[in-house]
Parts: sequence; C-alpha cells; structure tokens
Amino acid sequence: MSVFARFGSIADRIDGVTAAIGRTVAWCLLVMVIAQVVVVLMRYVLGLGSIWLQETILYAHAALFMLAAAWTLQQGGHVRVDIFYAEASVRRKALIDLFGALVLLFPFAIALLWVSASYVGRSWAVLEHSRETSGLPLVFLLKTLIPLFAILLGLQGLSQSIRAVLALSVNER
Repeated sequence: MSVFARFGSIADRIDGVTAAIGRTVAWCLLVMVIAQVVVVLMRYVLGLGSIWLQETILYAHAALFMLAAAWTLQQGGHVRVDIFYAEASVRRKALIDLFGALVLLFPFAIALLWVSASYVGRSWAVLEHSRETSGLPLVFLLKTLIPLFAILLGLQGLSQSIRAVLALSVNER
C-alpha cells in the first residue's frame, strides 16, 4: 500500500466517523421540534410550563450544532469566500483548503480545546446540574460538547488537509 493510499484511507475513516456522527445527531432536530410543540401546547392550551422540557430543547440544539459542525464542514456547508473558490482550479482549491485548515481551523480548534479543558473539568468534578430546581442534571454533559466540537472539527480539518495535500501531489506529477 502506497503512502498516498494510506493517507487517503485515514481521511476516508475520518470522513466516515464525521458523517456517522452528523447523521446521528441530525435526529436532535426532530427532538427539538417535538419538544417545542409540546412546550407551546402545554403553555397555551394547558397553562403549564416545563423547565426540563425547555432545557431538553437547549441541549438538543447544542448537540446538533456542536456535533454536526464537522459534518457540515465535510459537506462544504460552511461559509467561505466563493469569489476565490467557486471558479478555482483543483490545485487552487486544495491550496485554499490547506491554508484555511493550517492557519484558521487548527489554531481555533486547539485554542478552544485548551480553553475549555478546565471549564469542562470543573463541571465534571461536581457533576454540575441545572441552576433551576426542576432542570436537567446534565450540565456537565452539555459542557462536554465544547471539546468534542473542537476535536471533531480538528479531525475533519485533518481529513481535508490530507485530501488537499494528495490533490496537490497529484497535480505536481
């Protein structure tokens, strides 16, 4: 197996994990919609409120956003300056992707991971609960999404960097 094939295989595995996580957490959208409908019906039809149900919507939204961001990156759904990218050659696109990952994505992911480590660690140390009496007792899990977001985004950036380097090496031959 050549070096190029090995790196391509690593990128394929990262892409597979990213897509599987993205497809799985996409179901959080259904949870959010159903929970929101229930909250509205309870409030305006029955005159009742539910903090834990409202927090469920918040948690589902956070999980969807934080865990599907890498999948969105993989699918090309993030904002980029298409003036430079849309009509670019394969080589230029690879250079832009590589530059973006090395200069923007990796430093961001590393900084977020570094900054969030103690924040999440403190939350886990006390198994942090909601400040609301009837809220969800899972704030520590919610905060864990922050470093997971950074790790998944960094891994997807690695996959795209590998693909960019492979595209550049093919163009040079």
